[in-house]
Amino acid sequence: MARAQHLVLSRTAPARAPARPYARVRRHRRWLVPLLVAMLLAQMAAAMVTTAVRQTPTIDEPVYVATATDYLHEHRIRYNPEHPPLGKLLIEAGVAVAGPHYDPSYPGTQGDVGRHLLYESGNDPWRLMLWARLPVIALTLLCGLVAFAFARELTGTAGGLVALALYAFSPDLIAHGSLATLDMPAAGFVLTSAWLVWWARRRPALYLPLAGAALGAAVATKMSTLPAVPVLMGLAVVSVLAAGRDRAATPVDGTDSGTGTGTGTGRRFTRGGREDDTLRRTVPSTLAGPAGGRRRRALSALVGPVGGRRRTVLSLLAGMAGGRRYEALSTPVGPAGSRRRTDESAHVGPARDGRRRDLAPRAGTAGGRWRRVSGAAGGAGVMGLVAVGVVWVSYLAVDPRLRFSPAEPVPPLHGLRGRLVALLPLPPAYRAGMRVQFAFEDQPWQGYLFGHLYTGSRWYYLPAALLVKTPLGLLALGAAGAVALVAVRRLRPAAPYLLLPPGVLLAAAMTGARDFGTRYALFVPVFLAVTAACVPAGAPWPGRRRTAAVTAALVLWTAVSSLRTFPYYLPYANEAFGGPAQTHRLLHDSNVDWGQDLGRLADRLRREPPGERVWLVYKGSGVPSYYGIRAADPRDVPADRVHGLLVVSDSAVAKARGKLAELIASSHPVGDVGHSISLYRR
Repeated sequence: MARAQHLVLSRTAPARAPARPYARVRRHRRWLVPLLVAMLLAQMAAAMVTTAVRQTPTIDEPVYVATATDYLHEHRIRYNPEHPPLGKLLIEAGVAVAGPHYDPSYPGTQGDVGRHLLYESGNDPWRLMLWARLPVIALTLLCGLVAFAFARELTGTAGGLVALALYAFSPDLIAHGSLATLDMPAAGFVLTSAWLVWWARRRPALYLPLAGAALGAAVATKMSTLPAVPVLMGLAVVSVLAAGRDRAATPVDGTDSGTGTGTGTGRRFTRGGREDDTLRRTVPSTLAGPAGGRRRRALSALVGPVGGRRRTVLSLLAGMAGGRRYEALSTPVGPAGSRRRTDESAHVGPARDGRRRDLAPRAGTAGGRWRRVSGAAGGAGVMGLVAVGVVWVSYLAVDPRLRFSPAEPVPPLHGLRGRLVALLPLPPAYRAGMRVQFAFEDQPWQGYLFGHLYTGSRWYYLPAALLVKTPLGLLALGAAGAVALVAVRRLRPAAPYLLLPPGVLLAAAMTGARDFGTRYALFVPVFLAVTAACVPAGAPWPGRRRTAAVTAALVLWTAVSSLRTFPYYLPYANEAFGGPAQTHRLLHDSNVDWGQDLGRLADRLRREPPGERVWLVYKGSGVPSYYGIRAADPRDVPADRVHGLLVVSDSAVAKARGKLAELIASSHPVGDVGHSISLYRR
């Protein structure tokens, strides 16, 4: 009676199931993730475009824009041979839209040609620079998608969003991604190549040529990425060997459904040499869970047609006994013809024509190992050939006849370095550019670090500068992610792909002679963002919620730190070093002052009292008179005649010696412009 009453009540007023707290979020997850990705990229795009609109040309930009314009009009390799043409071809796409007037017969150095193009040829430098910067902005956003995809492949969707958020809010990436320079494209191409090499663990034949194309794009953009070539080719060998083990071993380590690393604790089973996805889904779902759940699933497996029950039971036995036993058990299930073919392929015997045939060597034999190693080396060789081909194609895109007529003399290179450069299978203009780069490395340059001016270089300059210029949240999560990559077993296969390329490139950059800024190591925050995504995925289950909360807090801290520095991203310093207003006391050059605030200085001077004399020491490629700045150089007159407003670029302040240092010391500071130009009154 009670049962009947219960049935009647259930028909008329069914009881509602308790609402799950995140059911609505899960229901809308399909569109929520793309929306978050779009919002993060839109924020980054808005920051970069706003910065690009407000900044005047930096020191290097006029050279690249003039070279791209020469590519467009003259189709020749004449200016800036020290950098390959691919990045400037990217800039050329924006220059073509701007359509500037260009005089190819103008004499002078590449810097002179750049200033002539911007300020003396009837062009609007604001419009021309914006169009030249837009292709780099677009490529920076695409590299953000690569960072998201890489982290998502390793750690899941949440990890991908963490990586993209850290990437999109990184002040250094926003600052250099908004400029018509080569540093951000080169870093993005290296990340893309590492990502594709990781994907080659699944399908080497497809992804290794693509990885070679991305690597070639990096080498065809900046020569400083050359140390990544042997690293990524070595990782290509690792990927091909891993793919071979996955195909040969039965069972092999499968993809953990929680992380997607391909090294989880789940199992993959093979049927006839191919992965059996049905079995991989059936075994864990049937054997996992409490005993009651297992019993119900086991009973449900016995319901259905006879053939289906037999296959399901054999699949369960395979999960408990091992993949090889599954092959043996599952062979008799199919039709007689398929059993006969399976038996023939599993044994060595006489063929139908009487000749004895042998199978390919097994993976565990010496012949099988040699075959795998030679195949892996061949895959890496294909990747290297594609990379070299991309470099050649970039030069052929400029001039199909590969003419090289440099505007400035190319220095000779002797000794071992000269012989090695001559042996490279690269275009002559590329090798000439390498000679120019080596000549730069042989010159004594001045550096500035933590208030000390020095001549030469310091091996610890780049790590120290990165410590100042990287948000604290990104530093903390990146360091913890690196530890998780090495310590957590299911994440460990990804460690060399995320740690070796930036590590080798950073070590090579630390040996350089030019301590000019973190732009020489821009790949570090790019890879660090992906590495940071491994923190929540590598946490143990009991503390995973706490780790996720800490990760979210550090990402939020990075976002707030980035938003607070808007729109002055170039002189950014994290809170531990006093913020952007204090960066000029610690670093110089492209870390702080790269000539980007000449337009803002003109706006500031218009608000000053009229008639006041302005004295200017400016470091940059801009022309102050074009922006309406009427000023004189205080170093050209006696000190007692310098009265009024003294304006000095912070890089010049850092290097001030002699008369300029005396003028600054005897003046009263009254403010700054963009945290890159200091104002004094005398």
